[in-house]
Amino acid sequence: MNPDNRNMLRVRVVAAAEAALSRQGFVSAIDVLSGIQWLDQATLKRWKQAQLACLEAGIQTNLTRISEAMRLFRAWATEKHLSPSETAYVAKTPARTTLRFSQSGDATIERLYRTHWVSPDLSAKKRERIKETANRPPELVVVQPLDGDWKCHRCGGSGDLLIMEEPGPSCLTCAGLGALVFLPAGDAGRSRRAKARSDVHAVVIRFSRTRKRYERQGLLVPPEALRDADSSETGLVVADATFNDRSRE
Repeated sequence: MNPDNRNMLRVRVVAAAEAALSRQGFVSAIDVLSGIQWLDQATLKRWKQAQLACLEAGIQTNLTRISEAMRLFRAWATEKHLSPSETAYVAKTPARTTLRFSQSGDATIERLYRTHWVSPDLSAKKRERIKETANRPPELVVVQPLDGDWKCHRCGGSGDLLIMEEPGPSCLTCAGLGALVFLPAGDAGRSRRAKARSDVHAVVIRFSRTRKRYERQGLLVPPEALRDADSSETGLVVADATFNDRSRE
């Protein structure tokens, strides 16, 4: 890359990085690649759903330019005295596979891509919260289809709910979610308790023809998590009643 092109790329990289840092207190390789418009949101979504072998396969330039942009990004982060924080990237699929960034799969390159750079001006509590959020696995999304005439790409079956995979829709049994039970939206406390007790859960959505958007219908959670959530609620009600009785004595 000639010096003029490198300088122009540096300006674009720094502008994208500064914008992300100002907006959220940290910046990632994905923020930069998106900010310089080499990575579009549709491609990023496909990668997060494990529909691309690696992120580099969807970036709209060659490996030489990608490598140079990432080198400029790391140099800028070092000059700004940002703190590196390695982050887990897992697929938005029931298998929770680790997402790959590079075509080579080289461990060092993968680590550099996964590293977020955090502002030193943030409090320790804020930095910890950012790290916790970044490392939290993405929520699975299950669709309640409007048209019941769909077929699972694995078994050929159908059902009331489906989850999208790269080859097409999958029934929940084939996706490994068949044991989960539906918890309708409407009781925020119950949903929160059941979600907190679930080792795996999924958000159920349905498309609204009137509002022209997908809307949340509830959660899928393990049956034992729902039982625990309801038992906890009963315990809270009993404790409340006991406290009120004591207050009246």
